[in-house]
Amino acid sequence: MLDLRYQRVRRSREDLIDHLYKFNLDMKFTVGIWYFNPAPSRFHEPYGKSYTIEERLNIIAETAEYGVKGIEAHYPNEINEDNIDLYRRLEKETGIKLVNIGPNIFYSRDFEFGSLSNPIEKYRKKAKEILINCLKLVKESGASHCGIWPGIDGYTYSFGTPFYQMWDLFEEAVAEAMDEVPGVTVAIEPKPYEPVPNNIYRTTADGILAARDIESRLRSDVNRRLLEEGYTLVGLQPEIGHILMGFEDPAYALSRIARDGRLVHVHWNSQPLGNYDQDLNVGVVGWEQAEAALYALKMIGYRGYIGIDINPERIPPKKAVEINTTVLRIMNERINSLPHEKIIDCYYNPEEHRGDLELILAEARRFFRQ
Repeated sequence: MLDLRYQRVRRSREDLIDHLYKFNLDMKFTVGIWYFNPAPSRFHEPYGKSYTIEERLNIIAETAEYGVKGIEAHYPNEINEDNIDLYRRLEKETGIKLVNIGPNIFYSRDFEFGSLSNPIEKYRKKAKEILINCLKLVKESGASHCGIWPGIDGYTYSFGTPFYQMWDLFEEAVAEAMDEVPGVTVAIEPKPYEPVPNNIYRTTADGILAARDIESRLRSDVNRRLLEEGYTLVGLQPEIGHILMGFEDPAYALSRIARDGRLVHVHWNSQPLGNYDQDLNVGVVGWEQAEAALYALKMIGYRGYIGIDINPERIPPKKAVEINTTVLRIMNERINSLPHEKIIDCYYNPEEHRGDLELILAEARRFFRQ
């Protein structure tokens, strides 16, 4: 089990300063196997050559030199009972371990009207069966969690939508699947919209509420015992791009999740405020905002993986991974070099430090050396 109880710790001013000087984020990266194959678009043909799962894993093996330690995949199209040995071989040969297996319950035409919240029972049942088998594979493989992106669940028109029913159906299905395969951590990935016009869990707060509601429905003895011991069974897997699509602040959102002890994993990319989901390389939009989010993780003492979730349509995926790992390392070096005591004093003694934070950050950008 992932133990996220450390995220709930509150630190005094002195303890926080001491923590910031002593704690460094472990820059262990994960990649998603899905973007190592060109994806179709409704506007253009896939760019580049198509690869088999084994060919993609061979390319991913080469990213170990950039600090990639984990891989993420969807069940059953990218990972399943028949090809799990390919992932085991990857870990044995490179140390890149399976971190997240997510159920592919958003692509099939069967889920046109939703997956786990579909009002048509036969499709909802199919989605739950996929989730159950996904959870079994998470448990069997030793992956850290099951990340659920409810991309096709939600609604088109708010008029006449029975929201209680929509949320109840989804949460009941997840809880029933988790009780069928107890002792597995699940992480919800909120998103405001796309592909469905309005996603079922639009914001960070929605995701936290969903996590609490699903946990309250768990009934198995194993799951109830784990909850009583303070473990998180349903957390969040926020994506920076999705946070920005909803006009939220990443540092605030990540801290809000961690305060509840639910920050299972983080997907990194960059994104203009609002707009469609672009999955741009980290730092090409909102560099300062990304550094603020990393600094928030440092303050939290985040111990998890740094997931790279991008859509490198016109860049070879391996090159894109090199870019993103390089950028994140530079950002991490920069935040580690900051005068933490002065920064924290700007919060605790604002009357005496008017404008000082802006100068501290400006000077850090001026004098920073790689």
